[in-house]
Amino acid sequence: MRQFWRTKSIDTLIRTSEDPGRKLSKSLGLWSLVCLGIGAVIGSGIFTVSGTAAAGQTLAYGSVLHAPVLDLLLHGSQALSLTGRPGAGPGISLSFVLVAFACAFAGLCYAELASMIPIAGSAYTYAYATLGELVAWILGWDLILEYAVSNMSVAVGFSAYLNDLFDNLFGLHLPAQWSQPMLDENLHFTGAYFNLPAFLVLMALTWLLVRGVREGAGANNAMVVVKIFAVLLFVGGAMGAIRFSNYHPFLPNGMSGVITGAAIVFFAFIGFDSVSTAAEECRNPQRDLPLGILITLIICTLLYVAVALVLTGIANWKTLDNAAPVARALKDLGLNQIRGWVTIGALVGMLSSLLVFQYGQARVWFAMSRDRLLPDAFSRVHARFQTPHVSTIIAGIVVGIPSGVFDIGTLADLANIGTLFAFIVVSVGVLALRRRQPDRVRSFRVPWAPWLPLLSVACCLLLMLGMPLETWLRFFVWLLIGMLIYLGYGRHRTPHADW
Repeated sequence: MRQFWRTKSIDTLIRTSEDPGRKLSKSLGLWSLVCLGIGAVIGSGIFTVSGTAAAGQTLAYGSVLHAPVLDLLLHGSQALSLTGRPGAGPGISLSFVLVAFACAFAGLCYAELASMIPIAGSAYTYAYATLGELVAWILGWDLILEYAVSNMSVAVGFSAYLNDLFDNLFGLHLPAQWSQPMLDENLHFTGAYFNLPAFLVLMALTWLLVRGVREGAGANNAMVVVKIFAVLLFVGGAMGAIRFSNYHPFLPNGMSGVITGAAIVFFAFIGFDSVSTAAEECRNPQRDLPLGILITLIICTLLYVAVALVLTGIANWKTLDNAAPVARALKDLGLNQIRGWVTIGALVGMLSSLLVFQYGQARVWFAMSRDRLLPDAFSRVHARFQTPHVSTIIAGIVVGIPSGVFDIGTLADLANIGTLFAFIVVSVGVLALRRRQPDRVRSFRVPWAPWLPLLSVACCLLLMLGMPLETWLRFFVWLLIGMLIYLGYGRHRTPHADW
């Protein structure tokens, strides 16, 4: 039991990271960190989730498994009779602001730990230093789920958007047998052989990440510029078509609609924590990591609010409940040139999200291997490129093959619940380290502790309760599998690790 709860000292973690055979190249500055964060956060969701949250959702739970846990706790079996959730209307911009504050609470906690523990592994490493080996393993296993499932879902979406772009620009259709998942959401054969575009894009990004962090960051920086340009083009180009009558009433469903909208748009912010996965490759982590996390949140919030205000100004909020509300609104206004850029921005947004999450996933595997919780091969560093090439390649294959086989859109909630769980552990870790090592130098400190970290925990737990019961069960099954691996393999290797 002592092994389960023993922590690894911060000094030991830093010393281990300086081992010449397992040392990563420090090549990232503040701008690259901010671009990593924006690349992860702003994907195609900015062009889709705004409409859903503004118009509201029609619910058809059908069974207890499909109902959110919070609804079951508040309404019991009557939750199955609920038929809808109120939309935020034009007030969706306030929903984005509320979520930004909630994410900022967790972001400040990440910033304190990232500046103190500038080591690869993000929340996994912070848990090892603050809460013990067992919690670290659980969180590392959780992060593997978060990054993998998220990228599988995005890769499948990228394939669909790519097919649509070819159709619109060239009138070409990719062969359905090679551009769609083999199995549908119910695991029934679709007649397709393999989703080749989803697989190939992940392999291409894997090759880029093996080549070097600087090359990957450079490509991400370029993609971030393109998608920010697409967002600003939409805001500036469509602003002239705003009809102020669409803003009345601004809160058609009161604060209830705003809060419901916030629960929906929260998932558009997932990814800012990926900045902390680059800690070990950051040239000045004590200064740049906190700034990178906070600047990412500020820029993404401003862009989200701008898109929400323009979207609900050019179209009635009741008409936005569709898969592509921005593109549909632009089409109705005859702004097809801007619509084309929005499609390109969505594709580039997906590419940068895939790149950053594959980068983060490989670093988590690398850190866990260096701590001997995973096989040693995962922490090997390429002699020429100074990247964890083995973990990067295996992560690409592990994500790429399922992306070609499954339509895993229904599993996307697993990424969300995993992210919220990581936020909770990091927030608790701040409090634990404040108590155990109050005199350790902190280049950044979370203000108003312990209240702000506790508020972060409360916000994340509330959003987790908004997940369907089915998602909770799948999450616990994944953690159970992880526990079996730890008990059968990992815990037998760490007693011989360098402490």
